[in-house]
Amino acid sequence: MDTVYALASARGRAGVAVIRVSGPMAFDAVRKLAGRVPPLRQAVVMALHDGDGGLLDSALVLAFGAGASFTGEPTVEFQLHGAVTTVDAVLRELSGFDGFRAAEPGEFTRRALANGRMDLAQVEGLADLLESETEAQRKQALRVLSGAIGARSAGWRRDLIRAAALLSATIDFADEDVPVDVTPEVIALVSGVLAELEREIAGFGAAERIREGFEVAIIGAPNAGKSTLLNALAGREAAITSDHAGTTRDVIEVRMDIGGLAVTLLDTAGLRETVEPVERIGIDRAVARAEAADLRLFLRSGAEALPVAARAGDIEAIGKADLVDARDCGALYISGVTGEGLGELVSRIGQALGGRVAGAGIMVRERHRVAILRAAEALRRALEDVARGADRVEIAADELRSAVQALDSLIGRVDVEDLLDEIFASFCIGK
Repeated sequence: MDTVYALASARGRAGVAVIRVSGPMAFDAVRKLAGRVPPLRQAVVMALHDGDGGLLDSALVLAFGAGASFTGEPTVEFQLHGAVTTVDAVLRELSGFDGFRAAEPGEFTRRALANGRMDLAQVEGLADLLESETEAQRKQALRVLSGAIGARSAGWRRDLIRAAALLSATIDFADEDVPVDVTPEVIALVSGVLAELEREIAGFGAAERIREGFEVAIIGAPNAGKSTLLNALAGREAAITSDHAGTTRDVIEVRMDIGGLAVTLLDTAGLRETVEPVERIGIDRAVARAEAADLRLFLRSGAEALPVAARAGDIEAIGKADLVDARDCGALYISGVTGEGLGELVSRIGQALGGRVAGAGIMVRERHRVAILRAAEALRRALEDVARGADRVEIAADELRSAVQALDSLIGRVDVEDLLDEIFASFCIGK
């Protein structure tokens, strides 16, 4: 492999900037710039010079040997003063070294995968961590990055290989008396793995929502105060407000952090009967987004009927509380103008969505869901074949091998080459 280098910290002026160099000639870089290689895994302040002997910077330098670095290759990190000119000068010097080139997006992580320092699920966890916006996303990404999927998959794989080995023994000794009936142990092993896979499948929706975020639709009649409420929650003028009914024609989205969860609030067109064609389109879109949303906030001014039915867990509130005199006991009154009830509303949204992620599994991507679905289907077929007797044992063993292969795809052992370019395209240069 080439030796690659890149700025690993954010571009722009900062207190400290980190340049990472990884590859077989990484130590040559520090020899040429600083005159010697510092003791491995010890931070040493060293003067960096260009080819003419001019001082580039005084930097903190760390060197890692093969197998001890993030990439698994010899690696050097230069922690420089964070001036753009300093960073450019060092990068320019590195570009002149034979066998060195600038790293591509995600190339350091890709090398970590190739060198066995990470599995594919951990790579995805790192990508999610870099993109995380909320505390729940951070915790979920860290759990995946720490190897939770790989550890779980290894346990399942071990049990299924044991079950397949037991079945293979009955095949190999089909003409002899096998002293112990292996069927009960095989069924117990396969059933145990299948039960865990089914729990992961059931928890996938919640895990995906943590990663992708929830949608909460604000719906109501025209002039119910939806846009004013959205602006108050967002803390900015995200939507146009007016006393004129039908101002909102399209769905307006605002991303927020509520209770540590990523939530997109949707301000929709006022729901009413109309013959005006553009407003009709807006209302149709509002109804469609409301039906697809994870949670709906019905903002009412009375008992008006709306073309969207409430579901369990939806929230109802009386809008424009600053204009309401007579109040019903127990109802939630909110005002985007005065801020009344907004704290209670946010709390209710957080509680409603928080309850939905309580059973979240560790599989967070559609690729993960498909893999465990394939494995679960193979295990169900294997159990059916085992139950049919000795004539189906060989078929059952083959189904177990199919399940193991599906689980291996979770961590990148098989069938992943076509995924790599897509995954690493989301990484920044330097990671």
